[in-house]
Amino acid sequence: MATLLEARALTAGYGGPPVLHGVALAVEEGGVTALLGANGAGKTTILRALCGMIAASGEVRFAGERIDGLPTEAIARRGIAHVPDGRGTFAELTVEENLRLGAITRRDRAAVAADLEGALTLFPRLRERWRQQAGTLSGGEQQMLAIARALLLRPRLLLLDEPSFGLAPLAVREVFGALARLRAEAGVAMLLVEQNAALALDLADRACLLETGRVVLQGEAAALRRDAAVRRAYLGR
Repeated sequence: MATLLEARALTAGYGGPPVLHGVALAVEEGGVTALLGANGAGKTTILRALCGMIAASGEVRFAGERIDGLPTEAIARRGIAHVPDGRGTFAELTVEENLRLGAITRRDRAAVAADLEGALTLFPRLRERWRQQAGTLSGGEQQMLAIARALLLRPRLLLLDEPSFGLAPLAVREVFGALARLRAEAGVAMLLVEQNAALALDLADRACLLETGRVVLQGEAAALRRDAAVRRAYLGR
């Protein structure tokens, strides 16, 4: 598969000492790359740097073109959608209103309607909660809404930050089942930050292990799953 996103020498932080130190990673077209590491390793910072939310240096290419230095809105328009930790839904708005906000920059009404239907087919519970305020949804339903809203951008790449965090086991299965279908049926690529390493490695075809802002190990997800140090530290065996 061709490379869709590639970062080289990515360095970023929040005004003090850098959090990331020359990170290099890639996501293939239609592929899933998992970012593994302990809390504070820099996983969320990578996602924020890639979508222009924080100042960063280094080179980032998307579909062969440089996007480093572009504003967040321009990066989103190129086809990168960010689903942040904490989900980022608008609690006072309904499910419908949240989803329509995801397509606010689009003018192709027929395509938006088709994408809305696709999102509701992917997450049938959102259809049932169509008129309900987002803040009254369960944690799993809010995560489904956050992903569905991102899909209304028609992204080629999803940046997903801890999609299983705080969810009940059934909701985790539903969310990750939907992500697997997105990859298989729509060819949406993903860069996935996930504390549940087993879940992440099951979904991903490649993985990067971070420690204190540096990539210390990367390769095929199956190979990392077999790595003894990864198994002890992240898989509990």
